[in-house]
Amino acid sequence: MTFRQRLNDVLDRAATRNFITGVILFNAVVLGVETSDTAMAQAGGLIVLLDRICLAIFTIEIAAKIYARGPAFFRNGWNIFDFVIVGVALIPAAQGLSVLRAMRILRLFRIVSVAPTLRRVVEGFVSALPGMASVFLLMALIFYIAAVMATKLFGDAFPDWFGTILDSAYTLFQIMTLESWSMGIVRPVMEVHPYAWTFFVPFILVTTFAVVNLIVGLIVNSMQEAHAEESNAATADYRDEVMRRLDAIERHMSAQNRADQDRAG
Repeated sequence: MTFRQRLNDVLDRAATRNFITGVILFNAVVLGVETSDTAMAQAGGLIVLLDRICLAIFTIEIAAKIYARGPAFFRNGWNIFDFVIVGVALIPAAQGLSVLRAMRILRLFRIVSVAPTLRRVVEGFVSALPGMASVFLLMALIFYIAAVMATKLFGDAFPDWFGTILDSAYTLFQIMTLESWSMGIVRPVMEVHPYAWTFFVPFILVTTFAVVNLIVGLIVNSMQEAHAEESNAATADYRDEVMRRLDAIERHMSAQNRADQDRAG
């Protein structure tokens, strides 16, 4: 076995993955502590040192993976994500680039790749995107129609909320989220337009309780499909492993029988 193969085996061990996961979590805590002026004033040197140690470990990990796996390293999406984040972290904090170094916290998303439940959530969300695009298009159409109507109906009396289509769209978005929609917006409008509720109530029913729940339903359905595919893949792998073991047992028994026949002959 070559050194590259041995290094790849070490990188694939559960202990190595757990160690890197622990460093990711620790580095996330360190980056959070860095935002505290009090902590930086008391132990800024130690915090920066710990951060640099974590970054050194990440850099060594990426370099080892690239050396051990070669071009295959860049065929994995999470490897590319790690490479980009570590590369950004190595950029000197100068000329306004310090904001890029703060993106090191994004490495915390690697936890998704090692947690099956989180991975199913992400896979479900990604697979739901095509269906969600149609729902978002429907939502945009509803918002445009409602914004035009609201601007025509309430723009003169409430120009701050409904003076333009963009103002109306933002106000309607606030209403859709149900944040201060009644006392903050709808009731003041109803003092001037008593029947304004006939516009706002159907809008809330259609957007908040219908379209938004449709998006949630698409994501849940995609998560279930992803879980089913993962279960089927695990079952197939187990079946293949059983068949390989049975085939090995059969070959061993055949060889044993031939040996017995040769000894008997």
